[in-house]
Amino acid sequence: MSINQPYQAYQNNAVNTASPGELTLMLYNGCLKFINLAKTAIQNKDFETKHTNLIKAQNIITELMVTLNMDYEISKNMMAMYDYMKQRLIEANMKNDIEILNEVEGYVVEFRDTWKEVIRITRQQKYVAGGHV
Repeated sequence: MSINQPYQAYQNNAVNTASPGELTLMLYNGCLKFINLAKTAIQNKDFETKHTNLIKAQNIITELMVTLNMDYEISKNMMAMYDYMKQRLIEANMKNDIEILNEVEGYVVEFRDTWKEVIRITRQQKYVAGGHV
């Protein structure tokens, strides 16, 4: 048995049992991971690894765009921001520009932290509504 199999099973279980909100949080965290790997790759002049990780980050942004519920006005603003971030990732990939990656990383951190707060508040409201207080 491979050492990675238990970890892979844990990861698969985490994804399969996550709520939609938790999945979105995982996407933000994954995007941050790939941006940071790309920054390291640029510093190491490993342009193939940089490219691979920025494509993964772009794919995550695309997934976030596809899953937006456009029935809400705020979704239109988020769509524009996601589109901007995706374009900046493409530009950073072409120019090997860490400053652009820092900019996008800042936006992703803001989205992620806001999303974490939404999940916390939602859980708290469910707990209170369930009569646990």
